[in-house]
Amino acid sequence: MKSEEEYFESIITLVREIGSEPVAHWRVMKPVVKYELCTKCWLCVQYCPEGVIKESDKGPVIDYRFCKGCGVCADECPVKAIVMIREV
Repeated sequence: MKSEEEYFESIITLVREIGSEPVAHWRVMKPVVKYELCTKCWLCVQYCPEGVIKESDKGPVIDYRFCKGCGVCADECPVKAIVMIREV
């Protein structure tokens, strides 16, 4: 039987691993930003459930290593500056 200390250490390890592994290898759809249409309203940043979209001078920048391709950013973009394309 595990002691309380061993059990606690297991929980800490699991929490550290959450969100640390890239997911791009299993994503089916990928968001692509059309910067010429982007108005920099940043709704994509606010609505991204994974928090992988960051603000930049040119517009939203997506960290594709951790993007799951859910499409929320594309759905929420009021000017349709983010489109979902099929991964190759």
